[in-house]
Amino acid sequence: MPAARESLLDAAYTALARRPWSAVRMVDVAAAAGVSRQTLYNEFGSKDGLARALVRREADGYLAGVERALGGSAGPRERLTATAEWTAAAGRDNALVRAMLTGSWHERLPAPSLAAVPSSTAVPAQRRADGPLPTPRDFVRAVRDRAVTALSEPGAAPADTAELARSCELVVRLALSCVAAPPDEGGMAELVRAVFPRHVA
Repeated sequence: MPAARESLLDAAYTALARRPWSAVRMVDVAAAAGVSRQTLYNEFGSKDGLARALVRREADGYLAGVERALGGSAGPRERLTATAEWTAAAGRDNALVRAMLTGSWHERLPAPSLAAVPSSTAVPAQRRADGPLPTPRDFVRAVRDRAVTALSEPGAAPADTAELARSCELVVRLALSCVAAPPDEGGMAELVRAVFPRHVA
């Protein structure tokens, strides 16, 4: 992603932390990023385009965190616990991620349509942002599928893979519930242990 675009998204995110999206002005975002307002419009086209790009970036950042949590050499249960903890933390710390994961967009946030919008931009990253944005169901599927891919044993029987997929989806849904009602300290590992099959832990 070009540096100017990333700086503009950083500035928009910072502005959103300080005031409602309706009060965020494009001229202020451009000034905070140290670029011209024309550069801002060239990158995003409009304030709605900026909102879509910001939502897309935060969605990508959340899924990158999922990939990190699932990586490494720890056991399957530990990696799934790390994924659940990341989901709960990301939802707690990032209002846009929380809105995307839960589908609850409050009035302080931008609320772009999740459907694709017509795009005439020449900027590839903006064309992607103008495409469909993920729904809570999309996130459940994406995290479940990444977990199954990361945790599957080579040559596993289809029945074992199906059971793993069910367990991973339960853990993802459990983590999403913890966005709204966080568990006690250390409680996530206990919750994952309760639903993750012992034979693959």
